[in-house]
Amino acid sequence: MRTSDGVELRVLDLGGEGPPILLLHGLMGCAATWEPVAPWLRAHGRVRALDARGHGRSEARGPWTTERMATDAVEVLDGIGPAVVIGHSMGGLHGLVLAARRPDLVRALVVEDMAVDFRGRSADDARAWFGALPQPFPSPAAVREAFGHPRTEFGDYMAECVEERDDGYHLLSRIDDVVQIAAEWAVVDQWTALDAVRCPVLLLEAEQSVAPPGQMAEMARRLADARHVQVPGTGHLLHAAAPEAYRSAVEAFLAEVPER
Repeated sequence: MRTSDGVELRVLDLGGEGPPILLLHGLMGCAATWEPVAPWLRAHGRVRALDARGHGRSEARGPWTTERMATDAVEVLDGIGPAVVIGHSMGGLHGLVLAARRPDLVRALVVEDMAVDFRGRSADDARAWFGALPQPFPSPAAVREAFGHPRTEFGDYMAECVEERDDGYHLLSRIDDVVQIAAEWAVVDQWTALDAVRCPVLLLEAEQSVAPPGQMAEMARRLADARHVQVPGTGHLLHAAAPEAYRSAVEAFLAEVPER
């Protein structure tokens, strides 16, 4: 699809029938990383996953702001109708802003391991870490090795987010772009968005979360209709680290979402 500012975004159709379900991936991720989740989600509706701008097969063009990237998701839903929105990390943040801006388009929201306030953190560490990655990678196995410590599921996840070129494997996201996205989080919070969210929200927090301690619980208190679940023994990529626990929590939540 082409957005109102002329950027071409890819929406991956993962199958199923019924009410729309829109999946939003995390920073440096891509729509294809949701494929392991799609088979059981199809029982709950028509599953689609968005490659965010600058990620996957969508055009790598700014602006790199939460507002603009949430608007991209709004424009997807304007075309397919109100949906259950499920977002991991960056995608969870975009889902919250989407639900706040257009409550008519979000029936329910799942936010996986994301905060709304990272102010005071610096993007310099992210730039240094990303910049040290040995691109191009000689093989998908090398991608898994670079990203797989200390948790192998992240290596498998990132191996879905590369493309083969003549000289090896390159990340689908440009380092400068993702650093700019994260840099905004260090200076802009989204607490006020919580006040405008009216749909049911499930907040899933990893034991080793990227969110500041206690923040996801505070988010649940501020939201009008929310439940907060922390999943033991998990890192940031919770749906891959504990797929059965993730599925159980999401399906129990979806069972209580009112039909429209």
